[in-house]
Amino acid sequence: MARRGRKRRLDLESEYWRLLQSGVGTVEACRELGIGRKTGYRWRAENGGLPPERLPEASRSGRYLSLLERQRIATLRERGLGIREIATRLGRAPSTVSRELRRNTLPHDRGIYDGDLAHDRARNRTKRSRSGKLWHDTELRAEVQAKLDLEWSPEQIAAHLRVIWPDRPERHLCHESIYRALYQGGKGGLSRELTKKLRTGRPLRKRRRRADQRSTRFAAPAVLIDHRPPAVERRERVGDWEGDLIVGQRNRSAIATLVDRTSRYVRLVALPDGHSAEKVRDGLIQVLQTVPDTARLTLTWDQGSEMACHDQLAPWFRDGLFLAHPASPWQRGTNENTNGLLRQYLPKRTDLSVHSVADLQAIEERLNNRPRKTLGWRTPAEAFSAALAG
Repeated sequence: MARRGRKRRLDLESEYWRLLQSGVGTVEACRELGIGRKTGYRWRAENGGLPPERLPEASRSGRYLSLLERQRIATLRERGLGIREIATRLGRAPSTVSRELRRNTLPHDRGIYDGDLAHDRARNRTKRSRSGKLWHDTELRAEVQAKLDLEWSPEQIAAHLRVIWPDRPERHLCHESIYRALYQGGKGGLSRELTKKLRTGRPLRKRRRRADQRSTRFAAPAVLIDHRPPAVERRERVGDWEGDLIVGQRNRSAIATLVDRTSRYVRLVALPDGHSAEKVRDGLIQVLQTVPDTARLTLTWDQGSEMACHDQLAPWFRDGLFLAHPASPWQRGTNENTNGLLRQYLPKRTDLSVHSVADLQAIEERLNNRPRKTLGWRTPAEAFSAALAG
């Protein structure tokens, strides 16, 4: 009898994907499950870096045969029972058992029905892989690829498609369809190389990690965010800024970021000589001199040591400078989100001092001229200019 390959351990494979989705790395997940790293990498490669589209066993409809039923079919078949007798014992129609044996017993099985192997074959068949719109429509695929090359997000592209083809619903895509075409490969129509154009550049989708916590590092009296004018929370004007540092490898380099809460307009501050409190103060003042007085109302920062000179920066803002509570990044959510977008151009664990002022201005222009969902698909530059003109 020809030797059959090793059976797939479906429960173990499902647990592996659960660990990956919870943020555990491949090597650590394999170590916890007691499997080799090559097995984990093979499972990832087989599914394009995404968990297989299989329903959990407990949530599957009773209309379909379960793993236990297939194992019972194998046992009863081995005892020599006929199809009608097996169907009676399972409480199924004889045609159900007949089709099951015909579908999941292949020629190289030598007439032996294996319940575990049959169940794996049936679950793989439920994927129903098919080519999507991007595979058949070359013009649509070219438009999506062109915007990905410009580092547009799938959600921005999905909105763009509805704008340029309002009367062509067959060319409308949701952002998840674009993500799947990128990550799952196959007949999705997009190369997985384009994942490098996404914000994170990750080849595998996973949850975000927790942001670093910070504590106060200076003794100078500061005004906390609790005393910020109510108009800042309502986002009804431009000129209310949030700021932070993006740090490079081993905290040896940094770039300061400023983003307007209402328009999401971004300004970047080069810090080639370090990011001490004095260097940050001087860099911010140099950039603030290029911002109109009417667009300098408030600044909200965290309590990092780079804000030790906050009292010297406060006079540059009409309504003052405010500090968020320690370990509370959500109080500066607009800036945290913007820093995440900037990491596409200023990656972690790199030397940020190599970026010149011209480089940072080019990044500013790229982000400020990209449509944003929160602005009704206007660009930050358009929203900022319109608010100042009004």
